[in-house]
Amino acid sequence: MTDTTTPRKTAFMKALTPSRELAVIVGAQPLPRTEVTKRLWDYIKARNLQNPANKRNVLCDGPLRAVMGKDEVTMFEMTKLVGQHLKAG
Repeated sequence: MTDTTTPRKTAFMKALTPSRELAVIVGAQPLPRTEVTKRLWDYIKARNLQNPANKRNVLCDGPLRAVMGKDEVTMFEMTKLVGQHLKAG
C-alpha cells in the first residue's frame, strides 16, 4: 500500500539554478522548472511577445534572444532551449 498523504517529489519540483542569461528574466535564485516556466510566460505576456499571427510562437526581445538563440521560437522549442539554461545545484 502506498502512502498518499506525502506528496511525491518529481523532477519538475527540483530547484535548478538558471544561467546568467535566463536569470535576467526569471531571477538568479534556484527554482523548480514549473516556476521558471511561469515566470517566463509572465515575462512574455508583460511584453506582448507572442506572435499575433500565431500565438504558439514567441517573438524574442534581447534578453529572450540571449536564452533562445534566435528571433522567434515555438512553445515546444522554448521548453527545450530553456532546459539548456538550467543546472542542478
